[in-house]
Amino acid sequence: MIGRSEDGLLLSASGINDNDFSGNSSVEYQNQAKQLFKTLRMDSPPQMTIETGPYVFHYLLENRICYLCLCEKTFSKRLAFSYLEDLATEFQQQYGQRLYTVNRPYSFIEFGKLILLNLA
Repeated sequence: MIGRSEDGLLLSASGINDNDFSGNSSVEYQNQAKQLFKTLRMDSPPQMTIETGPYVFHYLLENRICYLCLCEKTFSKRLAFSYLEDLATEFQQQYGQRLYTVNRPYSFIEFGKLILLNLA
């Protein structure tokens, strides 16, 4: 998921599947992610890992935009943050001029396809 830190507006996300998770449903993790976006502010740490059951959220806060991914606890933090940095670069290049002017959630939903491609 990608969102603005000052108001928590979600800008883009990739689709996730319940088959990808053990125990909790994808909806529960999506709700946790949305709650996290609501608590982040411009003065939040620039990157952090937050544990949630058998998974962790990694986030990168850059230029008032938060890039968030959900990973298994055993997944490399270095790779997760490298992935988020790559997403941030691409997202800024594509939408940088418009990031602070949109008011609708998921205004850049088409970027979700690129999020999934970067995982492959």
